[in-house]
Amino acid sequence: MKYDKDKREIVLGKELNKIDRFTFDFVKVVEKYVDYVIISGYVSILLGRARATEDVDIFIKRISKEKFIEMHNDLIENDFWCLNSNNVNTIFNYIDEGVAIRFARGKIPLPNIEVKFPKDELDKNVFNDFLVVKIPVGEMNISSLERHIAFKKYFLGDDKDNEDALHVEELFREDIDYEKVKKLRELIKIRQNEIRRKQKL
Repeated sequence: MKYDKDKREIVLGKELNKIDRFTFDFVKVVEKYVDYVIISGYVSILLGRARATEDVDIFIKRISKEKFIEMHNDLIENDFWCLNSNNVNTIFNYIDEGVAIRFARGKIPLPNIEVKFPKDELDKNVFNDFLVVKIPVGEMNISSLERHIAFKKYFLGDDKDNEDALHVEELFREDIDYEKVKKLRELIKIRQNEIRRKQKL
């Protein structure tokens, strides 16, 4: 594994497993229509963390219904299907209203990929703060190391998430910008306070 901080890329020579190939095949379709970034637990797994997962989380930029339908039809042609509905208009309404949509491949619902539009500026900024991971078959976009650590530790924060963050910290300790992590922690705190404020209304 090689991390080039200036180029914002990580080169992985790993042998791809089932979830890697599933994710790669999915994003190769998606990227034809919209920018994407992989976030959350699968980032640690792609970077070598030894734990199982049955789901992958992805942000895509907000796109028009027409473009979404094109992407959806291409995914269907590649044997992916949406767990939420088989009606593309309903699926678009879900994601447009902030509901995550899930796609699986073949006849079974696992593994699956959860696709979301960013809901606020903190989410949107992931598209300016990502890394390109080069694997033997191509490339995938993941959230930056600092963003991954901050969200795992300070937004999600359960044992599994803390271990995901620790794995990345141990791998890239000398390259991580902890001032950036600190700033992201403050932005996450502002979001959490806003969520609590709305819950009280």
